[in-house]
Amino acid sequence: MSVRISGPPEAIRGSRLDAGRLRERARRVLRAIGRSRSELSIALVDDAEIAALNGQWRGRPRPTDVLSFSLVEGAFADHRGGLLGDVVISVETAAAQAADRHRSLDEVVTRLLIHGVLHLIGHDHEDDDDARRMQREERRVWRALDA
Repeated sequence: MSVRISGPPEAIRGSRLDAGRLRERARRVLRAIGRSRSELSIALVDDAEIAALNGQWRGRPRPTDVLSFSLVEGAFADHRGGLLGDVVISVETAAAQAADRHRSLDEVVTRLLIHGVLHLIGHDHEDDDDARRMQREERRVWRALDA
């Protein structure tokens, strides 16, 4: 199992995000979803970078908290090897959410990681039933991190 983390950019390096802890949690997330042999890429970015990606790939040129780029499906799925895809997290947006919710940045980023990884393997929240299934799975994976 391989987890690669890039970032955060200089503007948010003082965010006190523990990359080592995030890497270990990512490994535990992969185990919890039965993908312990998979590879995962995590990019920690600022709002400007995620807004650019959101505009390019989703037609919404504004910041968001997390984006997922799956390699499980699509044109390159046969060539992906063990790589599930990329999870891109805006540390700036996560920090604002952490402050608003009186949570730690590590907790919020971990929850965004779980959400993003579930998108990589096909979960979605386009309708109410899908959203409920995804929320149940998010809670299950979160609990598995503490087990």
